[in-house]
Amino acid sequence: MAETTRDIKRRIRGISNTRQITKAMELVSSAKLKRARERLEKSRPYYNTVLSNIQDILATTGNMKHPLLDNREVKSSLYIVVSADRGLAGGYNAGVIRLAENKIREDNLDAKIIAVGSKARDYFKKRGYDLVGDFVGISEEPEFADARKIGNIALELYKNKDIDEINIVYTKFLGTISQEPTILKLLPSTEVHEGSSERRTVTEFEPSTEEVLSYLIPKYIQSTIYGALIEASSSEQAARRVAMEAATDNADEMIDELNISYNRARQAAITMEITEIVSGADALK
Repeated sequence: MAETTRDIKRRIRGISNTRQITKAMELVSSAKLKRARERLEKSRPYYNTVLSNIQDILATTGNMKHPLLDNREVKSSLYIVVSADRGLAGGYNAGVIRLAENKIREDNLDAKIIAVGSKARDYFKKRGYDLVGDFVGISEEPEFADARKIGNIALELYKNKDIDEINIVYTKFLGTISQEPTILKLLPSTEVHEGSSERRTVTEFEPSTEEVLSYLIPKYIQSTIYGALIEASSSEQAARRVAMEAATDNADEMIDELNISYNRARQAAITMEITEIVSGADALK
């Protein structure tokens, strides 16, 4: 019976050590989530301003034609899949990867992948997808320079007609306990045409409207990608925080149950020892 109590104490010690790790990861994720949400709030005004400017230009020029705005037959698609570099975040990585793969199978078109995060890179590379770019080590604290590099690769492929549309697959941050895998089409985008049907104040653009659009549209793509990276970063930390909180709670429950088992085993051992002593004393009479 003493062996049993020793085993239980060993299990309690091991679970307690694991609990310390999950609790520490929960606290770290909470701090990172706070910073990510602050960056998200700061990035939204920039994105909205760029989008508004594009809509104003299209409104004043009567929806002019531009190579980056033209619709064309879709034969090949690009998917920018934003995942994490680490696990222990519940179903965060599985959700966004599954959404991207289901969309690729549903469309049944030639698909190219830009993977953000080692989880998406490893998954699509292992399954033989056409990986045209990968970015590792940026998922938790993305910078605008990262979004610029991703956007430039995507735009170059689009301009060369290697792809006919650009999609970004990321996890939208709805709240600390709610995240939603989402697909957003960047090009050709209907979002830039929204509100552009109404004629507004006539404005002159220098050096030309085409030049201004050629500058603004890449900025729109880059800022949208950056916003998605920030959304995904917030979602990752929120998912990891929830997962680690659940793991910590489970560890507490297991420790409580093991303590009860330990006390019962210890009580049984003491009772047996007392019984043996009494039996021995009776035998000496």
